[in-house]
Formats: sequence, structure tokens, C-alpha cells
Amino acid sequence: MRFALILGEVGTGLRRNVSMVVSVVLVTFISLTFVGAAILLQMQIGQMKNFWYDKAQVAVYMCTATSLGATCEGGDATQEQIDAVQAQLDSPTLAPFIQESYFENHEQAYENFQEQFAGNAVADYITPELLNQTFWVNLVDPNQSDVLVESLSGMAGVESVTDQRSYLEQIFTILNIASYTAIGIAAVMLVAAVLLIATTIRLSAFSRRREIGIMRLVGASNRFIQTPFVLEGILAAVIGAVLASAAILALVQFVVRDWLAVRLQFTSFVTFDDALIVVPILIVVGAVLAAFSAKFAITRYLKV
Repeated sequence: MRFALILGEVGTGLRRNVSMVVSVVLVTFISLTFVGAAILLQMQIGQMKNFWYDKAQVAVYMCTATSLGATCEGGDATQEQIDAVQAQLDSPTLAPFIQESYFENHEQAYENFQEQFAGNAVADYITPELLNQTFWVNLVDPNQSDVLVESLSGMAGVESVTDQRSYLEQIFTILNIASYTAIGIAAVMLVAAVLLIATTIRLSAFSRRREIGIMRLVGASNRFIQTPFVLEGILAAVIGAVLASAAILALVQFVVRDWLAVRLQFTSFVTFDDALIVVPILIVVGAVLAAFSAKFAITRYLKV
């Protein structure tokens, strides 16, 4: 009977403050959508790091006729210089760090360049001699690339030694900035949702001040009086969280899996299962924030 009475009070409060409840639902929906997007973006960054870091290579670029620098004074790398680099890679010093390596000459580099930039006007002005002959090296542990950089950088005929992970770090930095921006927006929106929930609860309590007075006169406890108001806030927030969860699931399925993953098959993307992990997080966050803000608002109101 007490439970039915509490539910009746919840329904009454929701009917009397429909516009405010809708506002709470929308603000919660938007803020938790940003929270979910930030979580997914962090998952995406983690997956891309795991996918690309293992594939990242160290490139040993040999000198071309146009290269500058102390190690390229002779112009295009000679066969003796190329053999010296190969011997260094095969030496007992570096061999334990290397999983595999292969050499790409001018003609192979040119073919790869033409495939990569097919249809681009710049491809018409490139000749094989302008492209570096390159040793591509896969390491047993990509984090030990400094060993190759220090061993090969000063050799004659070597223009530069580059760890491809340095390019990836720039991409991941941009993605992290986007993720932190989403978190910042989500935090601001969550604060707005908390304040709106508290305001809604106080207005609901004010509109039912006569009923609250009667409950006090008949000896109802503060917990019994507070419970309907707290449930109102939780219900509105959970509805917003469910809508945010649906938006996140739709984003992953239709944008990430059905569009991005089809067009960018060379990398790894978050899955629908990853999105399902985010759903309970959003619902719990929405319910807990609503419960605390509603409890705080109604407690303060009853003390006035």
C-alpha cells in the first residue's frame, strides 16, 4: 500500500511538471551522449594503438642525389653503403631486436608511390631517382626503436632513420584532444542536468506543499516524503540515459561499423559489443547523479 502511494505521488509530480521533466530528459540525454562518445573515443584510440603500434616500422631512408647533410655528401647512396647498412642490420648487435626487414629500391618505391597517389597531379612530376631507397624494419618490440636510430643515423649514405610511431602519436594526440573536449562538454552538461533536476524537484515540492504538510501532520517520516521526489528525478534521468544509450548504439552501428569500417578497412574500429559496455555506465551515471541531486534538493526544501 505504501509502495502504491509512493508511485501515485511520483505520477502526480511528473504530470504537474511535464515541461521541466522533458527538460531534464533532454539535458541528461545530451550530456550522457557526450559522456558515451568520450568513452567510445578512448576505446577507439586504444584499439588503434594496439592495431598500429605492432605494425609500425622503422624506415631507414638512404640518400638520393638531392639529399643534403653530412652523411649524403656523395649524393645517391652507393651499393657499398647499402650493403654496409644491411650488414649492420644483420649484425649480432641489432639482429636480436629485428623481427624482419626488407629493402625497397628506387623502382619499387616509385611503383608504390604511383599506386598511392594515382590520379594526383603530383605523381606526374616524380621520377624514381627522387624517391629514397629504404630499409623497412619491423622490430620485435616497437618501443626499442631508439636502438636502430642510434646505430644507423650516422652511417654514410643514410639520410634519416624514422620511427613511424612518431606520425601516429600526432594523430592520437588530436584524437585525445577531441576526447577531452567531449569530456569537458559532457561535464558542463552534467552540471546543468544536476541543477535542473534539483530545480525541478524543488518546484515539484512547492506545488505539493499542502500534501507535504498533511503528511507531516499524520506522522509521515522524512524518508517517506522524500522518496517520491527522488524517484521522479531518477526516472527522468534514466529516460535520458536510455535515449543516450540508443544514440550511442546507433552511432556505432550505422556510422562506425556500416560506414567508416567499410571505407577505411586498413584500421581497427570499436564494435557493437564495445558500445554495449557503455550502456550500463550511462544508465548508472544518470541514475546516481539524479538521486544525489534530488535527495539534496528535497532535503534542503524540507528543512526550510
